[in-house]
Amino acid sequence: MKMTFRWYGESDPVRLEHIRQIPGMYGIVSAIYDVPVGEVWPVEKLQALRDRIEAAGLRFEVVESVPVHEDIKLGKPTRDRLIANFEQNIRHCAAVGIKVICYNFMPVFDWTRTEMAKELPDGSFTLAFDAEAVAKIDPEQGISLPGWDASYKPEQLKQLLAEYKSIDDEALWRNLEYFLKRIIPVAEAAGVRMAMHPDDPPRPIFGLPRIVKNHDDLLRLTGIVDSPANGITLCSGSLGADLCNDIPSLVRKFGGMGRIHYGHVRNVAVQPDGTFYESAHLSCEGSLDLAEIMKAYHEVGFEGYLRPDHGRMIWGETGKPGYGLYDRALGAGLWRPSSTRL
Repeated sequence: MKMTFRWYGESDPVRLEHIRQIPGMYGIVSAIYDVPVGEVWPVEKLQALRDRIEAAGLRFEVVESVPVHEDIKLGKPTRDRLIANFEQNIRHCAAVGIKVICYNFMPVFDWTRTEMAKELPDGSFTLAFDAEAVAKIDPEQGISLPGWDASYKPEQLKQLLAEYKSIDDEALWRNLEYFLKRIIPVAEAAGVRMAMHPDDPPRPIFGLPRIVKNHDDLLRLTGIVDSPANGITLCSGSLGADLCNDIPSLVRKFGGMGRIHYGHVRNVAVQPDGTFYESAHLSCEGSLDLAEIMKAYHEVGFEGYLRPDHGRMIWGETGKPGYGLYDRALGAGLWRPSSTRL
């Protein structure tokens, strides 16, 4: 397996030179952030990003994420043009050496948290989700949450939510099938493996459909196009926020099928109602058995890419919530398969 680290470009407070100092670090996961969703990423921008990363002594082989335009998820007439642009992004990524593209099919937003800096008893700060607080929000009256995507103006968001009222789970599955049947042959031809990220958290929110939440959803996803290029990003924290999801079992099942191309590794402390916070990486700190998860990756002979996912803010560090240097670096060292400290 290849250890990677997410980096948000030159504006990221975490420096590539410091990431390079993490023992065993192989590469960087990044993306192009200044091109509007649905448009084509210029290959020159990808080349410049690759060159910057390689100059720091790291590899750039995973993109996270190429965003999927809402018109594709909604199945609008504009989707064919937007899918063609997505296909071109796959080709451009392949041209600069990208092997895996992470993406998701979550309507409107990628993730939801109610608190960006929950203080834990040890004095560290972390991301948290309060199920009761989310349940009280009326999307018709506007949604205000920490980290919420502010790219939509209130009226735009209201209109988008109204459009999704006609899209239930099965309609979203149909639109995903249409999308996958278009892009997977392109990915196969380009030598790229697509890795769908699950819903975060894996539960219905604001009445929007959520279709990548558990074992059955992942099995249905990988069966839409039966190809090694049609795979998943196994995010232990996202799927683990539902205590019904057995993460080691999922690793063994889909890793054994050769369909896990990319993994996010993190722990979460989950309550029965679905409230959770992102804990330290040790198994004893949260609800997930990280040692068993990493044992499962080892057992299936996983040779893909892993990265330490969200970390706490520790030792006085400030920066992008969930994406500081120190705690993620600790995680990268702790969850090696040979480690006995998990």
